[in-house]
Amino acid sequence: MQMWKITLFAGLAERLQTRSLSLEYAEETLTAAELKDRLKRLYPEHAELIAVSFMACNQTFAGDEAELRATDELALLPPVSGGSGAEEVPSPGGTEGERYSITEEVLRADAVQRLVAHPDHGALLLFIGTTREWTAGSRTMTLEYEAYVPMALQSMKAIGDEIAERWPGSLVSIHHRIGRVDIGEASVIIGVSSAHRADAYSASRYAIDRLKQTVPIWKKEVYEDGTEWKGHQLGPWNPLAPLE
Repeated sequence: MQMWKITLFAGLAERLQTRSLSLEYAEETLTAAELKDRLKRLYPEHAELIAVSFMACNQTFAGDEAELRATDELALLPPVSGGSGAEEVPSPGGTEGERYSITEEVLRADAVQRLVAHPDHGALLLFIGTTREWTAGSRTMTLEYEAYVPMALQSMKAIGDEIAERWPGSLVSIHHRIGRVDIGEASVIIGVSSAHRADAYSASRYAIDRLKQTVPIWKKEVYEDGTEWKGHQLGPWNPLAPLE
């Protein structure tokens, strides 16, 4: 028998009342679809949420046909919303590692701005996502963010790589907060700089849309009368699909 260990996050962990599963199966390999089907049979009351969740294998999204091994680092990720960093002020022209951060500390727009500033770029944009008080008629008291940190950082860097390919020369920095984020505070800051403003606008929009599609970060809305995990809200969630 093989021991299959699967880490759970956000609403899925809350529903199943555990952060990890340890399951014994005879097989050494299963496809992602086969493993999800077994989980749906094991937890039929949560089958709908499991069906729309994605397997991650070694910190990479795995399509249904992907072959998984019991020895892989496995996680089941519910639809994402839409890092562990030190409280340091990045220096101008910071390293690539500094440009992508997940932190519990308050985000600083000036720090992100410095990370993408470039003397050859005539446009620099900052997108700042903040916690609003009212959502669909319900009063939000605070938001709580959770992340699969190592995979989230890889996904952020992948977004930067995609932007560099689509808009050559552009620089990107993404800083996202986890933990409690109160009304008016920033949950994410995306900085983009390019030689021309049209590229900067396009790349900034691409970055936030791709963030909501592919980066394993979830948010819980804490209302006056309850809580709710908010997942992907741009249609059916498929992190493997290209963003047009």
